[in-house]
Amino acid sequence: MEMPEEVAIVASETSPFTRKESSIFELACNPCLEIFRKTNIDRTEVDSVILSTCSTLQYTSSIVSEMLGIKPKNSYRLDNLCNSGTSAIISAFCEIAAGLCDCVLVIGAECETNDSAKKLQWDLTRGSFNLPVHWASLFARSHMRKFGTTEEQMASVSVKNRRNSSRNPIALFRDPVTVEQVMNSRMISDPLKKLDCSFVCTGSSALLLASKRKAKELTDMPIWIRGIGQKTIGASLSQVLSKGEAGLNTTREAAREAYKMSQTEPRDIDVVELHDAFSIMEIMAYEDLFFTPKGQGGKFVAQQQLSINPRGGLLGCGHPIGCTGIAQTAEIAAQLTGRAGETQVNGCKTGLIHNMAAAGSSSSVIILRS
Repeated sequence: MEMPEEVAIVASETSPFTRKESSIFELACNPCLEIFRKTNIDRTEVDSVILSTCSTLQYTSSIVSEMLGIKPKNSYRLDNLCNSGTSAIISAFCEIAAGLCDCVLVIGAECETNDSAKKLQWDLTRGSFNLPVHWASLFARSHMRKFGTTEEQMASVSVKNRRNSSRNPIALFRDPVTVEQVMNSRMISDPLKKLDCSFVCTGSSALLLASKRKAKELTDMPIWIRGIGQKTIGASLSQVLSKGEAGLNTTREAAREAYKMSQTEPRDIDVVELHDAFSIMEIMAYEDLFFTPKGQGGKFVAQQQLSINPRGGLLGCGHPIGCTGIAQTAEIAAQLTGRAGETQVNGCKTGLIHNMAAAGSSSSVIILRS
């Protein structure tokens, strides 16, 4: 894929992740108000508003636009389960790259009490095992059987990410954990324990994307979207398991596209936000983003060269489903501008975001560069 019109992230904000009940509209407005407060953009300059959420409330994006005092050309809600946030960002990218818009506001907002995305009851191939932890435990058992991955290695993922989230003031979980605590936490679906699992929570995040011309007016530190990859193989678990591999095929294909479009290789990446809904998913993502050979993900947890999930990932920060991909991208944008605060990674210039949904039946990969 050739690189189209350049598109930049010019501002980003993420509100604290909590377990509090909240209005989806209030959640969505909060980070946007911070963006407007910190930038010199006039609200009349926002051409499009995209709201990423799994909430089934109708006309939500237009309601949020009105609450913010925006009258955009276009406004819509987008949901793609856990992959919603990056899908919304890529849609905004396309609107700008096509010349339809100069400036797009992308918002992710989710409330913990929204149960519509927690189970896929329509998927009969899952039988009675319709919670995400069930397919994650299948992946874990398969990876352990084929490659010798251990429960301790999976626990180490949680330990690393909770250590990172302890430095993140807006994370849901601020207390570090040990391998022993993870191993001794309550079994949820063998071999995954409570502390191997992310927690669906309440949260919101927003990004302001702009064309090259507009970006120069709004910031002296634009973050450029250089690579995009996406792949969907269906929706049901049967489509994923039919491949017979202990891996995420959609992630591999999306990663290949993103690396090609950005003209980068895995070794060029300095900082990563990847989708660690369960500890095993981070280990598998190491392999399927080509940071380490297939089967070596368990050992890769201990590596020190590449910064992975510096804000704490989903395991440490929490997982407000429709917001997650946007919060991941906001973190990478903050890292590349040197404003990530206590989670800042020194000297990073290129970052990668990996977001996926429903047992890896869809994945998105975005590569950013300062």
